[in-house]
Amino acid sequence: MRNNMIKITVLVFLIFLSACKTVKSETKKNNPLAEENLYFGHKPPGLTPEIFVPKKSTSQDWELCNADSLNMDEFYFTYQGNDPFEPLVVVYRNEGSYYKVNKYNFKHNPSDSNILYSRWNYIERTDSGWSKIKSLGPMFDREDLGIMVMSVSSKGTLVFDDYKSNVGIRISRIIDGKHEEPKLLGKGINSGELTAHPFIAPDESYLIWDSEREGGHGKSDIYISFRQQDGSWGSTINMGDKINSELVENGARLTPDGKYLLFERSEEKVRENGSTYWESKKYWVDSKIIEQLRSQQ
Repeated sequence: MRNNMIKITVLVFLIFLSACKTVKSETKKNNPLAEENLYFGHKPPGLTPEIFVPKKSTSQDWELCNADSLNMDEFYFTYQGNDPFEPLVVVYRNEGSYYKVNKYNFKHNPSDSNILYSRWNYIERTDSGWSKIKSLGPMFDREDLGIMVMSVSSKGTLVFDDYKSNVGIRISRIIDGKHEEPKLLGKGINSGELTAHPFIAPDESYLIWDSEREGGHGKSDIYISFRQQDGSWGSTINMGDKINSELVENGARLTPDGKYLLFERSEEKVRENGSTYWESKKYWVDSKIIEQLRSQQ
């Protein structure tokens, strides 16, 4: 019964992808515009953020892996399209429910493309594809821990938020080959309200996050702090009115090659019946904007 329900889930997903199937080679043939200056098939932005409008996803953008030996308790799709906001791997895993398969999004990792993280879980690239979902260990397998975003440096340092305790951002470095007990970062970073969505640079030279605090441009702004020569974090810098507005900005991170900074801007809307909802737009900007801010530390 359980396997039948999961098979139906996979079949429905594949039918959906097939419904919007297109042939990329034909698209390229009908569009003679030069692509040498494009990025993910898009004209890249400069130092002023621009709205990112992804092209419509097609069946050829997603690939069901290990289809010949599909494990119905855990299977995944890999993304090969032109939207850097999309997760690189989506894993569906049965965790005891007969009618629902849990979904995990594993996003691009600028530090190491062979290890991807989704909150407190990770997967590794193997010779035969991506591994099964793995746990980061007992320190992260806790019911009182609610991670929204996990970021990792090239040294393996983990930085993450916690929506359940709402205490801010924590860090866990590798000491003697193991991750240390996560520690809260200082008040310079963990100030204000709703401090979340951290991103640590691959070389750990800076940390980006979002928060609501006094002196900001609106509800939630994106901030940055640069690491100092003594290893401490420098002053908190608001990323300015090019990035931030009177609306909610959050979720900043780099593209895999570090060339562009991605983030989202959200606005609360009101329906005719008085109920509210959030409308979000994706933005991207040349990552050189980060270096422009370094002089403000």
